[in-house]
Order: sequence, then C-alpha cells, then structure tokens
Amino acid sequence: MSFPVQFKLFGELYHWHYIFELLAFFVGVRLYYFLKRGIKDPISDENRMWIMLGAMLGALVGSRVVAILETPGQLGQLSFFMLYQSKTIAGGLLGGLFGVELVKKAIGVKIASGDIYVIPIIVALFIGRIGCFLMGIDEPVFGNATTFFMGMDLGDGLKRHPVALYEMLYMVLLCGLFIGLSKKEMVNGDRFKLFMVLYFLYRFAVEFIKPYHPLFLNLSSIHWAALFIFLYYYKFIIRTAKQLCP
Repeated sequence: MSFPVQFKLFGELYHWHYIFELLAFFVGVRLYYFLKRGIKDPISDENRMWIMLGAMLGALVGSRVVAILETPGQLGQLSFFMLYQSKTIAGGLLGGLFGVELVKKAIGVKIASGDIYVIPIIVALFIGRIGCFLMGIDEPVFGNATTFFMGMDLGDGLKRHPVALYEMLYMVLLCGLFIGLSKKEMVNGDRFKLFMVLYFLYRFAVEFIKPYHPLFLNLSSIHWAALFIFLYYYKFIIRTAKQLCP
C-alpha cells in the first residue's frame, strides 16, 4: 500500500478521507437511534434535539479553535479558509461538551445526558480514523520517525508511528470495554465521563510521539485540552480511583 490512498473519479484523484468522515457521521447517528430504542430515556425527544444541536455547534467551534492553536506560529496568517479547513477530534469533543452544558442550562435539564452517545462516538471515531490513516502524511495525524515494529512509510519515505492506526486499535479496546460495562450498574453519566477521561488520556500520551508545536510550557493545544478535561472531571477521577483502590 502506498500513501496517500486515493480513488479516481472522472479522471481526477480524490482522498477517501471525506467519504469516511460522512460515513462516520451517518453510522454514528444511526447507531445512536438504534441504541435509543432499547432504553427508557429520561430526557424528552425535544430536549434531546436541543442537546444534540448544542453538541454539534460546540464541536464545530471547538474542533477549529483547538486545531488552529496546534500551530500557534500561524496565528498571524489566520484566514477564514484556514479556520474552515482546520479541525481536530479532541477539540470537537471539548467544544461539544461546552455546547451541551450551555444548552442544558438554557433548557433546564439537570441530569446527565452523555452515556447513550459513548458507543456511537467510539464507532464514529474508528470509521473516521480510517480516512485519516489512508491520507498518510497529507493529514496531520501521523507520528515521528521510529524504529518501532509498527512503523510505516506514510508517504515520505520514513518509518513513522501510524498514529491514526493506533487510535483505531484503541477504539476497538474502548468499544470492548464499554460493551462489557453495558450491563454493569453505574451512576448515570459515569460512562461518558469514563470515555472522555480515557480518550483524552490517550490523546495526551500519543501527542508526545507526534511532531507537535508547543503552545505553552512545551505542551500543545491537545495537551492543554486533555489537562482541562482531567481537571473538569477531577471529582469523578478521584471517586473512581477510590473505588478501584479502596
């Protein structure tokens, strides 16, 4: 396999990335509605729609803000096209979290609402990362040069950490974990909190094997997004740690 992997249409070459992005969104939404049929949702359908709208708008903004901050040296040349083209999943999840919380305050919903989204998000992330992986170095989801046995030539002749592939494997593990937890009695909202903590823990760690640009204190915007999540959920992290190590 040579990177980037492309397909030809009407004599022109196109990346698969955009196809997998659309497929990830479609499958994630359909899976959400499929899972929703099997539960008694304490949140009304109307409020769910408002919450989903808040999540999408928050993700739209957050994904671009965090992505732009990944390359702070280019902030002086920022344009609308650059802002539109830039996006990152970590920023999308962070922005979506803000969007949901703001909407819930506005409509008066005080109960946790994220558990039902965990499996659909994981599946969507897996599908989306297929497109990132096929882009090779044309998408900034690749790692540093390495002699690690999983190193791959992603299009520039160097053996690099295939970070997108690592994330796909991690999503498989998380999917197995949360399927295993599906019948376990848990506090409402804890599944989503656990997902966010575990996902950002991965993103914080894997950032160190990527060619990142420091934003502050030699940490990237992804690092700082992860640290914010850990701080935001610190009560959950402490409570979970006490349960695991009484």
